[in-house]
Amino acid sequence: MPPISQRALLIRTFRNNKTSAIGVFMTLAVVIIALISPWISPYNPVEQDMKIQHDAPSWAHPFGTDSYGRDQLSRILWGARVSLVVGILSVLFAMMAGIPLGMIGGYKGGRIDNLVLRFIDVFMSFPIVILGLLVLAIMGPGLIKIVIAIAVALTPRIARLARGSTLSLKGKEFIEAARAVGQNDTKIMIIHILPNIFGEILVMGTLWVATAIIVEASLSFIGLGVRPPTPSWGAMIRDGLDQLTNAPWLSIFPGLAIFISVFSFNLIADGLRDISDPKLRG
Repeated sequence: MPPISQRALLIRTFRNNKTSAIGVFMTLAVVIIALISPWISPYNPVEQDMKIQHDAPSWAHPFGTDSYGRDQLSRILWGARVSLVVGILSVLFAMMAGIPLGMIGGYKGGRIDNLVLRFIDVFMSFPIVILGLLVLAIMGPGLIKIVIAIAVALTPRIARLARGSTLSLKGKEFIEAARAVGQNDTKIMIIHILPNIFGEILVMGTLWVATAIIVEASLSFIGLGVRPPTPSWGAMIRDGLDQLTNAPWLSIFPGLAIFISVFSFNLIADGLRDISDPKLRG
């Protein structure tokens, strides 16, 4: 049989995982909806009309209206922007801080590694939601602040993963060969170690995007998310709790939006795991 290129093998591995293909389709749908929400929203998401307060789902308002007469469908469409921005940016910022920190600790060893370990141990003793809550209690609510809070909570977890992967690689023969030809530590970490550990970190990063979406919804639920009246799925669920028996759609539809987003990222992570693991290719 003719040889298969590495890129073609990776694409085939991902395509053979049907659940991952579904996850990609769902995630693209959520991202596209978030991007074009200003043009497809049937109503202004913050416009109030007390005459239609708690209207049930209908042709005019497919997801009903909330306690202020605002269209639920429009608010869910706009809320996708908040969840995706927080989920993706917080993980990117955490990777930018956690990967170098973990690689330096794992590669250098000694006192530097001990300092990195103490940092990881201290911050990982707090659950993500609690640590994010502490940061937001100091900084106050807001979109950028919640991104920073979740990034701070995820940084030690990414650093621990990068450190463990670096420890398993730094004694390999190709690293010793790079040292023998005179390459410095920075060049070795960037050229030789980072590409070999990034696949594993990318898989976990995709899962952490889903985690960040849940954390953002949780913080918004307790009033530490984006400032009202900006739509947020967690805040919408909280607003519907008082009317759960009379108007369950107030909490059900934003809850379904969170479920679909988190589920799609988890499916993508499953496909990325197949790509990053040579034993699962082909």
